Amino acid sequence: MLRHVGALARSTHPGPGLAVTAVAVLLGIAVGLEPWRVAVLGLVMLFDQVSVGLSNDWIDAERDRAVGRTDKPVAEGQIGVATVRAAAWIAAGVSLLLTVPLGLAATAVHTVALASAWSYNAALKNTPVSVLPYVVSFGLLPSIASLARPVPVLPAWWVFAAGALLGIAAHFANVLPDLDDDRRTGIRGLPHRLGLRPSIVITWVALLLGAVAVTVGVGSGPTGIPVFAIVGLLVSLVISIVGAVLALRRGVGRWLFRLVIVAALVDVAMLVLAGTRMLV
Repeated sequence: MLRHVGALARSTHPGPGLAVTAVAVLLGIAVGLEPWRVAVLGLVMLFDQVSVGLSNDWIDAERDRAVGRTDKPVAEGQIGVATVRAAAWIAAGVSLLLTVPLGLAATAVHTVALASAWSYNAALKNTPVSVLPYVVSFGLLPSIASLARPVPVLPAWWVFAAGALLGIAAHFANVLPDLDDDRRTGIRGLPHRLGLRPSIVITWVALLLGAVAVTVGVGSGPTGIPVFAIVGLLVSLVISIVGAVLALRRGVGRWLFRLVIVAALVDVAMLVLAGTRMLV
């Protein structure tokens, strides 16, 4: 039993899932949610990411098995596809039900974001628009937090832009280490069609532009650009340059996605410091 529970937990993609959950909690704090709303938002996103991770391993089980993925419990036969599929649907349902106390607007937007994420695993990852679900889901994430306020409000346009750009970077960074395996199993998303080097450049340019969007947004008020935004932009610039150089010279690996997460957290920290300035 414990072995099956452990295999199921590893199938959720816990690293990225916990990172996105942490981002959602920080955004909830940034927009001034009450503690109970922040806690519920965290649970919402945790189950959301569990469902997305499980759906990925369930849908990709045969392809993962064909290329000998040793990091996928389903592909290694440690847990059955049917179990992972059922758990994915249950987690998705729990996630949506938990959103209801946060309001109908937050629930509606979360439903779109979750459906978008599932659409990537189900079909769009093998198309030229494979990046689209990432743009939609990451772009909408801040609005789930802001719409969960007692009086719902949308984020400013630059918050949507920053989220979408982070989504682009996350998509390319997540796919690049698996380009060769994906080609062998017939997957041809946008990064596969563009090739390795252009995709590396897009990853870091998107991240840097996300930081620029946040800097421009928080600095649009009468007081000008705050110090934290300038520092955040400089840190993002350094990370982007170092990441691009390393990837172009030494190739890509799982480190690329982890570094993208670090860069994304810099942008999220800027949003937290911006507070309600990120709202319309």
